[in-house]
Amino acid sequence: MSDTIDGRLNAMGITLPEAAAPAANYVPYVISGNLLYLSGQLPIEGGKIAVTGLVGSDVALADAQRAAELCAINILAQTKSALSGDLSRIVRVIKLNGFVASAPGFTEQHLVINGASNLIAGVLGDAGKHARAAVGMAALPLNAAVEIDAILEIAL
Repeated sequence: MSDTIDGRLNAMGITLPEAAAPAANYVPYVISGNLLYLSGQLPIEGGKIAVTGLVGSDVALADAQRAAELCAINILAQTKSALSGDLSRIVRVIKLNGFVASAPGFTEQHLVINGASNLIAGVLGDAGKHARAAVGMAALPLNAAVEIDAILEIAL
């Protein structure tokens, strides 16, 4: 499956970055049994937050969807790191929790998080189909527009 995943990433023009180091007192992931819990991933590109501000006022929907895609790319990068480079150990993405820094009155968080859901499903196929939450927040760390965490089932 890893060759398939790598092929899909290449076809989509995606190169996974190095997994980001924690910015505070936490670990980037925890493996418990056959579950991989990933800490929240921000829309980091080129070592910095690529999309900042409140969606619906400072950030357009399309830019917020791109931020969610970047979060998904960073989820895959953290997963690769957690699994010693072997993405073929992914059995299934169980759940994505998406947090959107939202201006008052913005109610399209689900459309924002579609950016991540579509990318994950596109890269992982059926294994990428997941349950999900899309929640509006007053603010996120480092003024990021989007943050997403994930739970995956992995082969041991």
